[in-house]
Amino acid sequence: MDMWLLLLVAFSAGGLVASLLVVYLFYVLSTVPPGCYADLEVLPGVTMDCVRVLTSEYAYVPVPVLGRVPLDVAAAVWFVVNIGAALWLYKTLTRRAARFVFWWRLLGLAILPYLLYLEFAVLKAVCIYCTIMHAFILADFVVISIFLRKMAPLIR
Repeated sequence: MDMWLLLLVAFSAGGLVASLLVVYLFYVLSTVPPGCYADLEVLPGVTMDCVRVLTSEYAYVPVPVLGRVPLDVAAAVWFVVNIGAALWLYKTLTRRAARFVFWWRLLGLAILPYLLYLEFAVLKAVCIYCTIMHAFILADFVVISIFLRKMAPLIR
């Protein structure tokens, strides 16, 4: 079971690092993160351009009381909750924790098609850090799904 926890925490930590790197460099220091201008066309008409993605109107989410919050801040919060949920599940192995972990991760997975649509179809630009986060969310969901299936008899 330790391998499962290690994978879940590692995927969330990787996503958290990617999101915090963008938050710190782009939003705090106003610096373009490394690799954001790869001068690369990833698909016909779609380029690697983090700045276009991060400065778009879609790079923010409205949060009551706080106003518009960068999506990377929301992603960092999501990954932190992800780590906490994995630790909770690992410690307790309860149905309540298992349900929360599954649904929380499904929420992250459910948002991906919209984000990919925005990058590829609307903005015609891809952010490498967003792509890293997307990959970790997808991998994390696959691992938690396999884990819950295998561990179902032990969950009380």
